[in-house]
Amino acid sequence: MILVTGGAGFIGANFVLDWLAHSGEPVVNLDKLTYAGNLHNLASLQGDARHVFVQGDIADRALVERLLAEHRPRAIVNFAAESHVDRSIHGPEDFIQTNVVGTFRLLEAARHYWQALDATEKGAFRFLHVSTDEVYGTLAPDAPAFTEEHQIEPNSPYSASKAASDHLVRAWHHTYGLPVLTTNCSNNYGPLHFPEKLIPLMIVNALAGKSLPVYGDGMQIRDWLYVKDHCSAIRRVLEAGRLGETYNIGGWNEKPNIEIVHTVCALLDELRPRADGQSYKAQITYVKDRPGHDRRYAIDARKIERELAWRPAETFETGIRKTVQWYLDHPAWVAQVQSGAYRDWVAKQYEGAAV
Repeated sequence: MILVTGGAGFIGANFVLDWLAHSGEPVVNLDKLTYAGNLHNLASLQGDARHVFVQGDIADRALVERLLAEHRPRAIVNFAAESHVDRSIHGPEDFIQTNVVGTFRLLEAARHYWQALDATEKGAFRFLHVSTDEVYGTLAPDAPAFTEEHQIEPNSPYSASKAASDHLVRAWHHTYGLPVLTTNCSNNYGPLHFPEKLIPLMIVNALAGKSLPVYGDGMQIRDWLYVKDHCSAIRRVLEAGRLGETYNIGGWNEKPNIEIVHTVCALLDELRPRADGQSYKAQITYVKDRPGHDRRYAIDARKIERELAWRPAETFETGIRKTVQWYLDHPAWVAQVQSGAYRDWVAKQYEGAAV
């Protein structure tokens, strides 16, 4: 049995689905079900006894302690986080509460549980904390990619809160001996991605005939990681990672945002052409840049390849085609997640961009 937190969100739900597809080991899934947590992501597990869903907050230490005592997991995989830079700029307090206070309380519950285990169980227990490349800050155009030794320099409320959580996890290992592992991933994309993020927003807006808002000049560079590759990397780190270590997980796909948008448009032109015969590129609209927008992220993922023999299975070309096709094949999921709250958010974020 493992405990997964945040397992109804984008990456967490993909991880739970992949875990159960690759392993018979049951999952207790704790998720607060905020706007980005969606039980529809887990619909295929309805009635599956290997999946126990609990709605709750990682900051509710009493609840976490009860779940640990009742289910006695051999590992905790922590995906639970507020995770969108734009939202953190508008409302940073939620990010501090979940990413900092929540991680602290989860660590404390895990520490007391782990300390009470017998020697064999104690030696096998793991706490895997899922983090982001954004904690490292921004890179100059010609700078080498982020390694695990790169200085932590967060530039947004979101990345600062994640950096704080990473420091807490490290401290609980060095102070108390808690057997932790940390992963810092690059930008994920793929099925079940909530459409506030770049790729799903472009797909959903394009199909709806709306503008495709691109920040600034669109030349912000990110490394892109297909979500199912991320899941396989986490499984591998949980299985064989060295205690107390950090592993960067990347896709080896550095691309500027505008190239991503053009690629999505080209795939939609091929797979779902516009009725008027024009390219979806005609819908691109440049909007005012995000405050303090990091210019470039890039992950050096050689450590996980060297130590754990992991590399991504998907190229960007194969992964983005699978992603666009998934959204075309799942219009009901898209409609369900686009609630009134989502529409209000998009209108606020891209004010004046006719989205």
